[in-house]
Amino acid sequence: MSRVGKQPISIPSGVNVSVDKNVVTAQGPKGNLEQRLMPGISVNASEEGLILTRRADDAGQKARHGLMRSLVANMVTGVSQGFEKKLELNGVGYRVSVQGQDLKLNLGFSHDVIYKLPTDVQVSVDQNIITISGIDKQKVGQVTADIRALKKPEPYKGKGIKYVNEQIIRKSGKSGKETSA
Repeated sequence: MSRVGKQPISIPSGVNVSVDKNVVTAQGPKGNLEQRLMPGISVNASEEGLILTRRADDAGQKARHGLMRSLVANMVTGVSQGFEKKLELNGVGYRVSVQGQDLKLNLGFSHDVIYKLPTDVQVSVDQNIITISGIDKQKVGQVTADIRALKKPEPYKGKGIKYVNEQIIRKSGKSGKETSA
């Protein structure tokens, strides 16, 4: 069995999970999510929680088994707790503000960059920290990656958009001398 796929998914109180043919639906205090099951994967409810099983033992089916278990577990976590990622804006004159469903970024270009936010992702700004939250882990991660890609951190001064806990490896510049920063 897949090591990830054979683990049961515990369902917290306040979360309802239903399986209708090939669609798993999770409803909780934060919202609702749906996920189609991959062929050959089935979901069974037990005392421990949800258990995913597969029909065959070939390598592709084992990989799909673990993937589906992770996707369903992320759905349950999302509707109960939600997901959050943080970005940090570094650079002189770099600013960010939220205007309705748009994120307005001043990143040193000759124009402001406007990023349109999806409806089910919330963004808050506290000085130079951008907090992205939502119930769908994939969407939160994709929006975070898209915003970071607007101005990746550069290695000489560290200017740009980076994850809060990300370490930027700095380069010394043209002189070739190591500087202690």
